Amino acid sequence: MPSSRKESSLGEYRSLLPYFSRYRWRYLGGLACLVTIDAAQIVIPQLIGRAVDLITGGSFRPRSLLFIAFWMIAVTAVISLGRFFWRYFIHGSSQRIETEMRERLFDHLLTLSYDFYQKNKIGDLMARSISDLGAVRMSIGMGLVAFIDFVFMATSILVIIFIQDARSAFFAVLPLPVVTLLILVFGHTVANRFLQAQESYSRMSDTVQETFAGIRVVKSFVKERWFIKKFADTNDDYREANMELAKLEGFFFPLVSFLSGLASVILFLVGGRRVIEGAMSPGGLVALFRYLQMLIWPLMGAGFMVNMIQRGAVGLRRVNEVLRTVPSIHSPPASIRENAVAAAASSSGTAPAIEIRNLSFAYEGKGDALSGISLSVPRGTWLGILGRTGSGKSTLVKSLVRMIDPPEGTVKIFSVDVREWDLGHLRSLFAVTPQDSYLFSDSIKNNIGYGLENPREEPLGKAADISALERDLSNFSGGWDTLVGERGLTLSGGQKQRVAISRAVILDREILILDDSLSAIDADTEKRVLSRLLAERKGKTTIIISHRVSSLRHADTVVVLEEGRLVERGSPAELAASGGYYARMAALQQLEDRDG
Repeated sequence: MPSSRKESSLGEYRSLLPYFSRYRWRYLGGLACLVTIDAAQIVIPQLIGRAVDLITGGSFRPRSLLFIAFWMIAVTAVISLGRFFWRYFIHGSSQRIETEMRERLFDHLLTLSYDFYQKNKIGDLMARSISDLGAVRMSIGMGLVAFIDFVFMATSILVIIFIQDARSAFFAVLPLPVVTLLILVFGHTVANRFLQAQESYSRMSDTVQETFAGIRVVKSFVKERWFIKKFADTNDDYREANMELAKLEGFFFPLVSFLSGLASVILFLVGGRRVIEGAMSPGGLVALFRYLQMLIWPLMGAGFMVNMIQRGAVGLRRVNEVLRTVPSIHSPPASIRENAVAAAASSSGTAPAIEIRNLSFAYEGKGDALSGISLSVPRGTWLGILGRTGSGKSTLVKSLVRMIDPPEGTVKIFSVDVREWDLGHLRSLFAVTPQDSYLFSDSIKNNIGYGLENPREEPLGKAADISALERDLSNFSGGWDTLVGERGLTLSGGQKQRVAISRAVILDREILILDDSLSAIDADTEKRVLSRLLAERKGKTTIIISHRVSSLRHADTVVVLEEGRLVERGSPAELAASGGYYARMAALQQLEDRDG
């Protein structure tokens, strides 16, 4: 899902219409407060002008000035109160929309299929979830405020100054069309530069995530310096991209201030002459100066508005790219799902737990990972899968739970094609321990019981006993509550695998899959785990994938895969006598065990 470098489209904001509709009353309330404040601010120069005329007139009473001062205090109070409420309504709504969008994005990411995460980096997804959504929030919050100020206040001020003295106003606003032209050019350039900055931020985030996720490897290979340099390079790229934005802003805003100052100089020359000629009062000139100073913020705000709206459009487009991604694997229509459940129930235990017919599968851009696999696994039996690295063992398992999508009619669970099952229902039939034994940064108790609604101590203890983990608990400082660190950083490889086995066993699913989940466990512990699994899972189907023949000793049937093809099939005793790959591996591993 690479980001497009074409100019961002403001049409992306159409995707926010449901949110604006939901919070319309809050936005309308905030906009009403904002317009009221702008109107109140426009009144103040008139009051100041009247006070100046009273003073310069030479004959005035203090009561008249007190009356004007009272109205100025009242107007200021209205402005202060209005500013609180527009912030509450508008900023509050933009914060709520950002929160809802982030939740929606997270929910959607969880629905996307396995192949999506193979093509997209985690750091980039994090950047879209945080930085890009922050830009969207600013555009529908402060960006909207700047837009209203620009439209309402700038228009009102221009109308008022032309009504008060058209000649002075005409000359004073001559520099302002240049500001308009600058705003248009500025907005076009900001969008492209901000997209580059966000892509740089994504690359930097991905470098950080990758480094810390693989910190063990980084330290064991003493590659800290290399990763420091890699981060420094991506950090420099991010800095350079933001410096380009800063240069634009550094050029634009001072230039707007200069042009505004130039307008004040023109007003001083033209308006001063008008006062001398008696065509305008001193108070009127002061009021015009005040209005011209007030006009600076809407003009500056226009730059902020264009900046924030263009940044928001870029961020929103990057977020919408994810939200518009359709899962490549999804549940079938409801009628098909209901028929699948009924067909599985009617099989009454007579159909195989797993049936594979001529299964072939290839990853995108690669050769066949599986080729012509046919296999039947009766309910309640143990299946062992052996093969070299890359022979297709894990791909075969992924096809059972639809982590990858097998061709129609090639894989059936309880007599029903996996493509006809509801995804959640299908996967609830399985308990899987993947190769990497991923653990969450939480306690051992929560890692084992996270698949349960309410983990209780009794099943936790039973699961730990089956995986032979209970003997390690006394060595952990916090027992069940010991934190395992991110990805199980504080545990050994064998302990991580046994926590993962406990996590799968406690679910007590119809089909248990151990994908090379005993590789880091010593031989004695492996025997203990397998014997307890055998006793615990009588009548339920178990699949064990392993490089070690010893892990497959209890299997009813063992199949051997080679380059995606099924080349051997039989009981452990039959394969040991066949002279094939299984027999060679058994002899080799027996020799290794004997020689220590």
